[in-house]
Parts: sequence; structure tokens; C-alpha cells
Amino acid sequence: MSPNPATNFRHLDDDSAWQAVQTRNSRLDGAVYYAVKTTGIYCLPSCPARKPNRANVSFFVSCSAAERAGYRPCMRCKPAEAAAAPAWALRVEKACRLMEESEVPIPLADLARAVGSSTHHFHRQFRSALGITPKATAAALRNDRVRDALSRGATVTEALYEAGFSSSGRFYSGASAALGMAPDSFRKGGASEQLTFATMPCSLGHVLVAASTKGVCAILLGDSADGLAGELRALFPQAILNEADASFAATAASIVALVDRPESQSAIPLDIRGTAFQRRVWETLRKIPAGETRSYSELAAAIGSPGAVRAVAGACAANKLAVAIPCHRILRRDGSLSGYRWGQERKRALLDKEKS
Repeated sequence: MSPNPATNFRHLDDDSAWQAVQTRNSRLDGAVYYAVKTTGIYCLPSCPARKPNRANVSFFVSCSAAERAGYRPCMRCKPAEAAAAPAWALRVEKACRLMEESEVPIPLADLARAVGSSTHHFHRQFRSALGITPKATAAALRNDRVRDALSRGATVTEALYEAGFSSSGRFYSGASAALGMAPDSFRKGGASEQLTFATMPCSLGHVLVAASTKGVCAILLGDSADGLAGELRALFPQAILNEADASFAATAASIVALVDRPESQSAIPLDIRGTAFQRRVWETLRKIPAGETRSYSELAAAIGSPGAVRAVAGACAANKLAVAIPCHRILRRDGSLSGYRWGQERKRALLDKEKS
């Protein structure tokens, strides 16, 4: 988790700081550091190392303060790198903005130079912050432009050149993966796409699972099978919807297990559809461990766009893959429940399951 620079250590007494160490509270990473006299190292509160004896622990407000006192950084939690994360979040945000504003792909070296970094270090920090490479981000942005142009009625050829593709061959080689279907089908509103779906009871009411040929593209929660089927039709109005046969039962059952045990891991392939920004948010959501929560502002900082809190909230609301993309782990800044596409009661139930 990225440090929270808004947290001020002077509001913490030693007992509160020690409690953060005892609970490995990642929310205080970057706001307080603890040093262990017997080892000579200092760590973040969330450090997974063996917990020290309280009598040997001192607290510091910065890496430099700990190092001036003679301590060296822990090799496991790497507190010095964590301390640099806020500055890198701003650099990553600037790089993303440059890519979004450019009509043509920007070479990696030029992006690194624009944010004041070496190419290698920029690539590593960018991937660490967003979970994807600059190249993958640029490709997603171009695909967004293609979707937008096709949705406005442009021909496929017009759309791909408007998006900055240098040749039709490069576009078509990955078009189906990028759009979720063939370009002509996307332009027609997905009229030829076929989705298989099944609805099953679960501990939260009912769950509907829909899949394309590429993977599960929707996981919806609701009170009734008919209501969920109507929601699926609204999400994919032009697609051909086929009720599942027995071969789809294992996939649906795996999703039900994930709903009932949200802390479990699922290897089910997903067909994640969204804009480049939404995908950045959703990929970051998937990294939040079960039992932990984040605020919208923390999530915005984690994707390198600390000023995009409202857009982050919008991406969470647009999520069509309940539990698999765990937007239920996002709360308001004060820790209270925020909105949830499938109802606050279900959100609370999911969070309670993960804590039990």
C-alpha cells in the first residue's frame, strides 16, 4: 500500500504507534517508522518480519530521522522506497496524462525524460504503481479511442487510424481481445456476440454469471433470477444470451463459492471490459487483500492519480464483476460504508465474511 502522507504522527502517542506495529497496520506506512535496538534496523508498521520486543522499539517520523539515529532500512519492507512512493505517484500521474493527451504513442524514453527519470527506473516504478507497463497502458488508451470512434459511427478503418494505429494489421491482430469481439460486431453494438449465463442461489440472494468465449464478463448479485436476467440484458442489449448447459455449471459454482467465501482465490478467466482508466482501478482493486479496506482517496493515490477520487468512485460503480473485482473493499475516508452497486447490506455482508 502507498504511504498516507495525510496522516500526521504528532497525533499518535507511542501506544497507538505500537498498536499499529502489533496489527501491521499498513494505513500508517509512511507516517511512522519503528526501529529495533537489537537489530539496528527500522521498518514500516506493516512489515511482515517477526514482531519485536516492545522494550527494544523506538518510533520515528521519517526515514532520515531513523537513519540519523544510526538505524538502517529493513530489506523486507523497504521503508525508504515506500517513503518515495507519493512523489512517484505524481510522476506516474503526469506520465498517464501525457499519454492520454497525445494522439500518437510516446516512446518510453521520452516519457521517462518528461518525468525526470531514467528509462529503466521509470518503467519499474510505473509498473509497481499501476500493475501494468507503460506500453500496456498506451495500448489500452488506443483501444479506448477505437471504442469511442466506433461508438460514434466511424468505420473500422477510420477508427483505427484516428486512434493512432500505424497499420490495420497491428490493430486486427489484437482487436478481438481489446474489444471483446470482432470490430464490426462492436460497431453494431455487439449484435453477433453470444453470452452464456446461469443464475444460482447464494448466501447474498442470487448470483448471475455470464461468460463470453474469452471468460466471465459479468457477475451480478440480486434478489431474483428474473431481475438479474433483466440487468444482464440491459448491460449487453445487442448480445445473444444463451442459458447455460451442464458444462457451465462448474464455472457458476466456482463463482458462488467466491461469493460465499470472498477470501478464496479463483483461477477463473475473466473478460474484463472497460476503459484504460477503469482497468487501472480494477486491477488495483484486485490487489487489496481480503479482510482489508481502502478509501477512495487511497485507491486514487495507488493508481497514480491522487486527484481523480470522483473518477475512481465512478470506476468502482461501473464494475460488472462483483467479488472477482472486490469494489466492496472500498469505504469512505471515515471508514463508513459507501455506495455499492448491489446494495449496502450485501457490501456489509461481504466485509463481515472476510473478517470472520
